[in-house]
Amino acid sequence: MRVVLAGGGTAGHIEPALALADALRQYDQGIGITCMGTERGLETRLVPARGYELELVPAVPLPRAITPQLLTVPGRLAGAVNAAAGILDRAKADVLVGFGGYVATPAYLAAKRRGVPIVVHEANPRPGLANRLGARLTDHVFTGFPDSTLAKAQYVGTPLRREITALDRLSMGDRARSWFGLQTDRPTLLVFGGSQGARSINQAALAAAPTLRRAGVQVLHVLGPKNTVDHEPPPGDPQYVLLPYVDRMDLAYAAADVALCRSGALTCAELTAVGLPAAYVPHPDGNGEQQLNAGRIVAGGGGLVADDTTLSSDWIIQNVLPILHDPERVVAMSEAASRLGRKDADVMLARKVLEIAR
Repeated sequence: MRVVLAGGGTAGHIEPALALADALRQYDQGIGITCMGTERGLETRLVPARGYELELVPAVPLPRAITPQLLTVPGRLAGAVNAAAGILDRAKADVLVGFGGYVATPAYLAAKRRGVPIVVHEANPRPGLANRLGARLTDHVFTGFPDSTLAKAQYVGTPLRREITALDRLSMGDRARSWFGLQTDRPTLLVFGGSQGARSINQAALAAAPTLRRAGVQVLHVLGPKNTVDHEPPPGDPQYVLLPYVDRMDLAYAAADVALCRSGALTCAELTAVGLPAAYVPHPDGNGEQQLNAGRIVAGGGGLVADDTTLSSDWIIQNVLPILHDPERVVAMSEAASRLGRKDADVMLARKVLEIAR
């Protein structure tokens, strides 16, 4: 059997595709898997690092407004569809699974042209343009959010890496904190802004650092690979560990009592799967899906939410610090987050894909 996975741009599209690939290989090591992406996205680094074949098609972003660039889209899209069709032919694809992003639109159109069965997975409550198109071309639509607006959608959750779904935060806590140079007996705040980082979160957390330290809180702060800071917190105790990027996010989750982060679909799926309470700061751009992601968790008791434009060191001190000093509340929020998580989405989606391909 040959499966082609199309998803790229951000980790939110790529990681679920790779989690599905891992689950398919668990069923049968002989399944052929090809990932389709563009040269713009993180897939050029993440896919080869996980040992999967990557084929590239030209990226065709669609303008959000009527501009002269809109006139160039049909020709560029036709070229991308031809490139995607070539990948399906070379792979002898039995099924195409799309996760969204620039690569998904030409992949869906190419699969329709070639008569290859299409499976769509949409992780967000408000689907993007590519997956709205894909959902019109197939009856096989699956979502990571229980209240999707897509017709015919079945809720399965978002496929996650085994390192995340198998994580036991309680048993791994001491080892994880030692891994990052943190003490084992301090309240710990994890700060991150998704795969690329978030400037507003970085600035607010760094401004709150002196107060957090005086309150006995240690911080693991992941800036994001393209972000820099003018002034790092000086060495001292409790530790304030500042890193550009972390490959072992499972250990970062295990080290933390509470997170301060964005509320992308992948982040929310991972934090609820491992039961980590969080203060979510939805990205102000997009179509509001991050606000919906966070809102569901907040309503369930597993987190709280802050507006990006009003996030400040004072907000962190007034809202996050009291939670870190209240172990019973941390436990209650952790249990509430866990009730919203799904750990078997990779296996469930793999079964569906295999049934459809056969």
